[in-house]
Amino acid sequence: MALGRSFEDMCAQMYYRGKMFGFVHLYNGQEAVSTGFIRLLQPGDAVVSTYRDHVHALSKGVPARAVMAELFGKTTGCCRGQGGSMHMFSAPHNFLGGFAFIGEGIPVATGAAFSSRYRHEVLKEASPSGGLDVTLAFFGDGTCNNGQFFECLNMAQLWKLPIVFVVENNLWAIGMSHLRATSDPVIWKKGPAFGMPGVPVDGMDVLKVREVAKEAIERARSGEGPTLVECETYRFRGHSLADPDELRKPGEDVDFKLCATLPCCIAFGLMCKFFGFFISYIMLKHSSLKGIIRKSKRSGCCR
Repeated sequence: MALGRSFEDMCAQMYYRGKMFGFVHLYNGQEAVSTGFIRLLQPGDAVVSTYRDHVHALSKGVPARAVMAELFGKTTGCCRGQGGSMHMFSAPHNFLGGFAFIGEGIPVATGAAFSSRYRHEVLKEASPSGGLDVTLAFFGDGTCNNGQFFECLNMAQLWKLPIVFVVENNLWAIGMSHLRATSDPVIWKKGPAFGMPGVPVDGMDVLKVREVAKEAIERARSGEGPTLVECETYRFRGHSLADPDELRKPGEDVDFKLCATLPCCIAFGLMCKFFGFFISYIMLKHSSLKGIIRKSKRSGCCR
């Protein structure tokens, strides 16, 4: 989570200095979702992302230097500088891409999950995980009125595919409020309509996300089929760095920013709750937390 935040902050600095160009969509505020889900995966599992894909790639193990180099259009990037911000891809890490158009990644993720089941049941290929290889499909609330979303939910449940549909509901599709864009804003309920579990979770709390993710991933790996998870989260920047932050959402709900909703702060608060405030504070302040931050800044994204 610290690496993701440091990386995205550095992207913003480079963009505003005129060193980085094009559309750059940052993930600030949503780090708990990526960490809670992707860090539970096995090497053979796959991730499909959106145009807001930097931190998903980092969580899947793509080196920070390779991701940053891609943003600068260098040949040392994970796509040799040809993909850019919205089209990250890394075959060695089973990171199957960011997609510039909303909903375009969901059929790819469904196909990857179908491939996993076919290889396991028809070709009799064994997976190191001991079960099916799982695919995570990440997308936002703005995608959930897209036809491909519903089509793939149907196919995934029909064929009991090992896939988890992860909705990062940050309440806004560019500048359109989720509440104004759909007849039923409760996304997780769409899962049971297709016969699969639908689960809501606080997307700002990494431990709650991890708990839900673990159950959904284990269910998919054992062949029980897909799960739709709605992570209620929030992005702290504009839709992209080309959008003025102060103009993106007039009258926005500032409670999300002010009421202890920073994912990193929540993680710290939970540590304090579990181990005692004073002991955890001393340990984190003087060793662990500073060490994590130093490591994330030395990883290559901040040089």
